[in-house]
Amino acid sequence: MSTSQLDDDALLAQCEVEFVKGSGPGGQHRNKTETAVRLIHRPTGIRAQASERRSQGQNLGVALERLRELLAKHFAPPPKARKPTRPSRGAKERRLKAKAVRSTVKVGRSDRGE
Repeated sequence: MSTSQLDDDALLAQCEVEFVKGSGPGGQHRNKTETAVRLIHRPTGIRAQASERRSQGQNLGVALERLRELLAKHFAPPPKARKPTRPSRGAKERRLKAKAVRSTVKVGRSDRGE
């Protein structure tokens, strides 16, 4: 079973949970209460934190969601290697022809002003 399919209790069993004081604006509600939650997934060392809400339980839920997203990214298969490609001969010719046309237009503008 992958870590994204674990229920909250099983995932929390694999984590170190820290309750800390949140920083930033909010006054006494943030500076004196330990409502911010930091989760550290022991097997991978991935950290997730939430401190937006005033409720410790709500912050724990948000931190768990973030941890699941980070774990999904961590265990996702790597993207396929991109095979480098080159423009075709026809594409090169069209590009050069367009540049030549543009150049003649610009040269024609400078002749008119003099």
